[in-house]
Amino acid sequence: MRFTKQKRHRKIVRFYTACFGFREPFKVLCDGTFIHHLSNNNLIPDKSVSSALAAPVHLFTTKCAIAELESLGRSYGGSVNSARRDFRLAKCEHDQIVSAYDCIVETIGDNNPEHFFVASQDVKLRKQCQKVPGVPVMYGLRNAVYLDQLSSSQREYVKASEEERLRMTESEYKLLQKRVKKISNSEIDSSEEGNGDEISEPRALDNRKASKRGLEIKDKAKFKLKKAKAPNPLSCKKKSKPSNPASNSGKKENAGNGATRTRPRKRKRSHKAQTSSGTPATSN
Repeated sequence: MRFTKQKRHRKIVRFYTACFGFREPFKVLCDGTFIHHLSNNNLIPDKSVSSALAAPVHLFTTKCAIAELESLGRSYGGSVNSARRDFRLAKCEHDQIVSAYDCIVETIGDNNPEHFFVASQDVKLRKQCQKVPGVPVMYGLRNAVYLDQLSSSQREYVKASEEERLRMTESEYKLLQKRVKKISNSEIDSSEEGNGDEISEPRALDNRKASKRGLEIKDKAKFKLKKAKAPNPLSCKKKSKPSNPASNSGKKENAGNGATRTRPRKRKRSHKAQTSSGTPATSN
C-alpha cells in the first residue's frame, strides 16, 4: 500500500514539474485546518510533507489563516504556536483580516504564479483549487499526508496548451510568408541570369575540358574488370617417361664413330712377369 502511494505521488509531482514548471524545493501553502491536523496527530510538518512529495519543501501560511486559528479559542493554541514557529508567511495584501478560504484563493489567483502546493482539510477549498490549472492539492489522513488526484479540468488544460504550442502564431505565420517571398524572388532572379549566360557556358565547359586534359585529370575513375586468365601451359604439359642414361650415352658415341657396337669394349692389360725371378716379361 505504501509503495503504491509513493508511486502515485511521484507520478503527480512529475506531471506538475513537466507541465507547469514546478521546481524543488516545493512551496506548500497551508491553511489553519491542515496545521491543526498536523499538531493533533503529533506530526512534524517538514518531515511529513517532504516525505509525501519525496523532495525538500518550504511551508507557508498567511496572516489571515493564523488570525482565524487564534479566533477559534484556547484549544487551538498549539496549532497557533506551530504556525508561527514552523511556517513562513506568504504575501497577503489584505488590510483587514478575511477568512483563510478567501485569502488562499486570492493568493493563488488565476494561474498560480508562485507555484504553490495547497494543503487543506477543507473540501470546499480543495475543489476550488482543482478548478485552477497548475494547483496541486494536499490533505492529511490520520498520520499521513496525501496528494489529490489530477482533476479533469487540469488534464484538459494541459492538452489544449500542447495543441496550441503545435500551431503557429500570427507573428510566426507572417515571418514565414516573408521568407517564402524572398526565396521565390531570388529564384526568379537567378533564372533570368541563367538565360543570359547560356551562350558563355559552352565555352567555359570547353576551357575546363582542355585544362583537365593538359593536367591529365580524369573526371571519373575507371576501374578495369578482371578477366579470367588462361592456364599456365607448363602445368598442362604431359609428363615424359624417364629413359636410361647409359643407353643414351652409348648411342651418341656410336653415332659419332659411324659404327654400331652392342657390347662395351674391354681393356687388355699386359701380364707382368714374376718379380721373384727378376726376368722381364715377353710380349707376343
